[in-house]
Amino acid sequence: MPPRQSGTLTEAELRIMNVLWRKGSGTVQQVLDSITQKPTLAYNSILTTIRVLERKGYLKHLKDGRAHVYTPLVGQKEATRSEIRHLVSRFFKNSHEQLVLNLLEDQEIGAEEIGRLRQMLDQKDTDLAEKVRSDAK
Repeated sequence: MPPRQSGTLTEAELRIMNVLWRKGSGTVQQVLDSITQKPTLAYNSILTTIRVLERKGYLKHLKDGRAHVYTPLVGQKEATRSEIRHLVSRFFKNSHEQLVLNLLEDQEIGAEEIGRLRQMLDQKDTDLAEKVRSDAK
């Protein structure tokens, strides 16, 4: 049975996962070479963090000669949704509505973003209405 996944990723874990999601797989050295954000991480820090991610169930490794090649077990979309569920649970008492209202109250959200959100909500309404009609048949 795989280890239980943690609800959230630390900043360092996310940096490493972003590299592996982008590349598909890689060794510790390849991850190190691909991280461009500051502050840079040391080889041993990346190795330790990768081992934590493996224990959490986010990564697996295959041996390639002397090197271990790490591959994501959890996709970026799945991890993102997990993080959002955690955020909604922790800060908004499981209310997606409160999350959206909080976002809409943010002064930095622009008209263009609000327009895209409106389109997404309209599409969700259409999809829901179609599902109700098909379920009623």
